[in-house]
Amino acid sequence: MSAPRTIALITGASEGLGVEFARLFAERGHDLALVARRADRLEALADEIAASGRPRPLVIALDLARPDAPGELGAALAGAGARIEYLVNNAGYGLNGSFSSLPIDDQLGMIDLNVRSLTAMARQFLPDLKATRGGMLNVASIAGFAPGPGMAVYYASKAYVLSLSEALSEELRADGVRVTALCPGPVVTGFQARAGMSPKAFAAPPGVASARETVLAGYDALIAGRRVVTPGLVNRALAAGLAWIPHSITLPQLAARQAKRLGGAEK
Repeated sequence: MSAPRTIALITGASEGLGVEFARLFAERGHDLALVARRADRLEALADEIAASGRPRPLVIALDLARPDAPGELGAALAGAGARIEYLVNNAGYGLNGSFSSLPIDDQLGMIDLNVRSLTAMARQFLPDLKATRGGMLNVASIAGFAPGPGMAVYYASKAYVLSLSEALSEELRADGVRVTALCPGPVVTGFQARAGMSPKAFAAPPGVASARETVLAGYDALIAGRRVVTPGLVNRALAAGLAWIPHSITLPQLAARQAKRLGGAEK
């Protein structure tokens, strides 16, 4: 019997940070499995990686918001003779707008993907991560450091990802499994359009990390076994401020900032 194909699994790999993660992991010599809803984009990315001389990634088109998706994904990978060494939980989205104005089904769908699916994926592939003494990289956000009026459910979902990641990093340390929460600031990706922010939100603020810098920071932190990484000096300063400044001061400012973005997005 041949040895299992040891891979890095990248979710949300059809655009934005997911594409950058796939390219970086391939460059660093990892075999890959790419997961997202849009098969055509995944196939194009797999072709690009194969053309660079790397093994062609496994491509699995799947809506991870479905309750049965993690199990279906696990069966597909087992059928391909693959096991997970690194899990990158990148799939997720945000919605800009007040809690009372956004449709509840849309907000619950965001919880399904950002929270429930990420949790189920972590549990589904934990045996593989223990067996390979690998690692899990969960894409949280700088939004996880504070409540976010105007994007209340999104901010809360990322606070969950950050808290879960830090707890798992301690629980799994004795098993040799590294868990890292990546907390990017406003990286310009497809996230902006999906969140419903104004076109002005599509311009990267000066001094923040680019998409490439963001995934590099996340990868390096994962390999080094760091619990939390916030790429970019500006983002680290903002995260520190959000953690220590009283919410009574930051909440009105965050609410005003989100109101200006109505009609376009940010991570």
